[in-house]
Amino acid sequence: MDITSAKTFLAVIEGGSFVAAARRVHVTQSTVSARIKALEDELGKILFIRTKAACDLTPAGHQFHRYALSLVRIWEEAKHQVAVPEGFEDTLIVGGQYSLWNRLLLWWVPAFRAAAPKVALRCEIGTPPRLMREMAEGVMDLAVIHQPEHRPGMVVRELLEDRLILVTTDASIPFQDNYIFADWGEGFRTMHAAAHPDLMTPAITLDLGALGINILLNMRGAAYFPERIVQPHLEKGMLSLVKGAPDFPYPAYVVYQQDFAAPAIMEQALQTLFHTAERSLHGDLPKPYWM
Repeated sequence: MDITSAKTFLAVIEGGSFVAAARRVHVTQSTVSARIKALEDELGKILFIRTKAACDLTPAGHQFHRYALSLVRIWEEAKHQVAVPEGFEDTLIVGGQYSLWNRLLLWWVPAFRAAAPKVALRCEIGTPPRLMREMAEGVMDLAVIHQPEHRPGMVVRELLEDRLILVTTDASIPFQDNYIFADWGEGFRTMHAAAHPDLMTPAITLDLGALGINILLNMRGAAYFPERIVQPHLEKGMLSLVKGAPDFPYPAYVVYQQDFAAPAIMEQALQTLFHTAERSLHGDLPKPYWM
């Protein structure tokens, strides 16, 4: 059995079907089927019960699941250690959502480098599903996201409690007249619908994370954004808070591998991360470069 087969097996579990797994591992459905069939032949057990809509694990599949996770993680850890750049003692692979790099992780990087100069960093950006998938496969060591999944072998801790607040470029006109819907996930959509049931479908919907602030400023509108992101713009007078509008909780979490090979390095990463998050919430980080 090769690592590719184990990764494909895990992709089927996460996607719920061979079709979804094919999209996740970037191959055809027939290739996924062939890999799973070869794996089942090698193990001598059927791993999935196939139906037209989905596929479920058999008892043998449930047993193999934890071993597949271990195989992939050990392989990724081996690659991780072999790939440590010359002159460094280890490598830390960190991922974050788009909005969490802005005004948080971008300032954490130099803080961690100063605290751990012998540790190389690899930084990535992505959506929560992709980040959680790479964490599950052992490809990533630490991720900062808004909607984590609790999975075996991972620790989830709340990093900061941000708020989504309604801001506008022109407080003299009703925000409904130039409203832009910034999509901050399923939880936000539910709270938003309850708080603004009469708000018509806006002309513009953004799913760009913190990048959307540029469209808001350029098009002169109103939208919900994390307070941490818009605070410099509020202080500068470029944006105003819409008075009386409800705000919504928007916590961020750090997810990390429980059995990371170098616990001292992970502890250093967490200490500097929580310190940077505290500075971010209190407005102690430097202003954005464009301000």
